[in-house]
Amino acid sequence: MDTDPSGGFKKFNYLLQTPPFPPETFQNILLYFCKYQYFDLAADVLAENTHLSYKYLSQQSQTLYDFLDGMITAQTSPAEAYQKFDQLATRHIDVLRKLTKRIQDAKQQHDKSAVTAAYKAYSDALEEYVPVLMAQAKIYWDTENYPMVEKIFRASADFCAENETWKLNVAHVFFMQENKFQNSIRYYEPVVDAHAEKILNCSAIVLANLCVSYIMSSLNEKAEEVMRRLEHEEEKLMQEDPDKQPLHLCIVNLVIGTLYCSKGNFEFGISRIIKSLEPYHRKIMSDTWFYAKRCFLALAMSLAKHMVMLKDQTFDEILAFFDQADLHGGKIPAHIHPDPSKQDASSKNTVRWEARQLKRLYLQLRD
Repeated sequence: MDTDPSGGFKKFNYLLQTPPFPPETFQNILLYFCKYQYFDLAADVLAENTHLSYKYLSQQSQTLYDFLDGMITAQTSPAEAYQKFDQLATRHIDVLRKLTKRIQDAKQQHDKSAVTAAYKAYSDALEEYVPVLMAQAKIYWDTENYPMVEKIFRASADFCAENETWKLNVAHVFFMQENKFQNSIRYYEPVVDAHAEKILNCSAIVLANLCVSYIMSSLNEKAEEVMRRLEHEEEKLMQEDPDKQPLHLCIVNLVIGTLYCSKGNFEFGISRIIKSLEPYHRKIMSDTWFYAKRCFLALAMSLAKHMVMLKDQTFDEILAFFDQADLHGGKIPAHIHPDPSKQDASSKNTVRWEARQLKRLYLQLRD
């Protein structure tokens, strides 16, 4: 499913249409539809297979049915979905409280096997609760109401404080509020420290957000240290396997460059973005190009409004970069459609075409 979602969905549909099939098939196809945000298809499958919904969800996993129902409802009625998630979360919390009491009782009775069993049950219940909590918080996240997301996470801290998913999302919430970078550092650092020996195993966006948090907290030396470690590890990996192309440092530089551009420091920001994509033949791709071109367009808009001035040297660097994007981007799609059958295969949907348009725009702005 991770490498070929379309092929995976075809196989799921085939299984559903040719019973008997494994019991988990119906649940899995619905969960994967939600994962890839095909909520309409999930709703259609539920509506067209009410007998399967009753057999595999209502009878065997009511909480999963309620979760899927909330996910689908959130697309058209976020407020109603929030209430559904809240009711579902309340049921999960009741279970967690009972299990907490069970752990305490087992400890008082010095029953090691009972303590182990209770901890296992608690861990399983927590794993079921966290997705509900995240779906509930996402409703406010999508509206950029980050203080409310923080409030939801704080209310669940008694149960989730040691959960890695919870801690990482708390860090993201602090980061997005742009005035709580010290708090985001407190949560991001343990995640990065856990991968101290192999930093490339850590998520690139976590490393990027940590570096930005350091910079915004005037801890530039710490950000530079993380980037040096990344550079060293990537060079080491490339020596061991030249075919591999790690993108961690590229993503970190893209995020930092975007930060400086958003603050109006375009010369440094753009230079950081150009540097992030070196070597161009390896690192210019659909995803990296998408984020890079946003900064070039933002700079173009500021130049057109006479809000900033650029040195001739910076103009030359930008135009040279567009030439490189033109050279290496002939077969790279500028936009990839989630559905391969609807992919635009025209020459205008390439990095080359967009790079040429941007170069023409910048030549006009310079003149």
